[in-house]
Amino acid sequence: MKNKFILLLLILLSSACTKKTTVNESENTTASDTAISNFKPANIQEQILYQRGIEAAIWGMPAVNFQLMADAFFKINGKDNQVVIWPKLLDWKNQTLTPNPDVIYLMPFFNTEKTGPVVLEIPPADGGVFNGSIMTYWQNSLEDVGPGGVDKGKGGKYLFLPPGYDRGKIPSGYIPLQSDTYRGYALLRSVLKSGSAEDVAAAVEYSKRIKVYPLSEASKNPATVFVDASEKVFDSAIPYDISFYESLNRIVQSEPWLERDRAQIDILKTVGIQRGKSFNPDARTKEILTASVKAAREWLNVNLEAMPPFYRDTHWVFPATKDFADNIKNNYDVAESYPVDNRGLVYMIIFFSAKHIGESQYYLIQIVDKQGNVLDGKSSYKLHVPANVPVKQYWSMTVYNRETHTFIKNAKRVGRSSQSPGLKTNSDGSVDLYFGPEAPESGESNWIPTDPKGKFEILARFYGPTPKLYDQSWKLNDVEKIK
Repeated sequence: MKNKFILLLLILLSSACTKKTTVNESENTTASDTAISNFKPANIQEQILYQRGIEAAIWGMPAVNFQLMADAFFKINGKDNQVVIWPKLLDWKNQTLTPNPDVIYLMPFFNTEKTGPVVLEIPPADGGVFNGSIMTYWQNSLEDVGPGGVDKGKGGKYLFLPPGYDRGKIPSGYIPLQSDTYRGYALLRSVLKSGSAEDVAAAVEYSKRIKVYPLSEASKNPATVFVDASEKVFDSAIPYDISFYESLNRIVQSEPWLERDRAQIDILKTVGIQRGKSFNPDARTKEILTASVKAAREWLNVNLEAMPPFYRDTHWVFPATKDFADNIKNNYDVAESYPVDNRGLVYMIIFFSAKHIGESQYYLIQIVDKQGNVLDGKSSYKLHVPANVPVKQYWSMTVYNRETHTFIKNAKRVGRSSQSPGLKTNSDGSVDLYFGPEAPESGESNWIPTDPKGKFEILARFYGPTPKLYDQSWKLNDVEKIK
């Protein structure tokens, strides 16, 4: 009788935690809700498996996010210590999480397990400028690069070090970055001077001045291999099914446990993931874990919906908490703090995090309109961007699939920015943008298409933000539905 009472209590608690609390709940019902409501544990073992599967998914989100990007790179014949590059502005074929379509992207993938330390050479900010960071596979930023990073725009040789490396062996002239994982990557964005074809070409040329090579080969002047992904589908969208745990298992098998995460060892054993052993869940376990990862997503969505607004009386939010930002800046060495929930939320919707969040670039996300209703692809909306946006470089608005946080597949375009050729401005310098399945009567210049079969979200980017953004003396109001 006692065990039956405990089981009933756990089920009730689980139901309460996974219930959505949005303004218009009926509009937000998804396949995930259905999967969760259909799951019924047969006994306490299944209930604990379900609960621990949820915790494992939330905890492992940034690592799985990385693993999926690495897998996508290897699928297009990339290898460790090479660079994937998009020498054109991104289109929908880049199915990473909320990428930026207004810069040139390149991503070196590091692996020091066999080669030892790996060098990333960043050129000085003369003919161009980089905005980006170097990260572990946990997407924990080791340092930012470029004018907003350690080299302050002078360029430098960053050295990605494997766990336990003897720092006495580091030659002079390098910027050492001690990693607690063998693998990692850098997100580098070559910022455009404008959206013209000439400036895009210049940003690509500047991008190819980086160098990536093992430190052991430094004297040989090794060539850097760039893998062009511009015409290929590069899909690292997070799957909310059993394959999520298969990716998590690959991480556990290939990397050492971090001291901060040792409490996860038994939790992962419960779901069948254990270092040195194969992951072979039976059919019922797969069913339970699929319900677990969907519940994890719903919990993180509840967290997103509960974020406080950046501007008073609007629905724009900055998805990272101060607690998370402090931990990124201090390598998770903050007393009485380990923000697993907010970290899971952040890497459910994006990849990459700057070491100094919100300084070189700032992001705001909107998932509902002025009335608090979800942004629906079959409706049309208008956003008024006031004049004198507080940025030194540029601003942009980009649309993503609400379900996957990726570009809408087969979209004609995915965003508009202050650098978009042909963008129309009003007489006072403000800009009106339109979102919907069809272009407005004014034409396509300021229109971003949506998918009438799905929901969407808008990400506002501010590159080189100035104080008027932070003190909110300049304000971006909500998106308004017009039909």
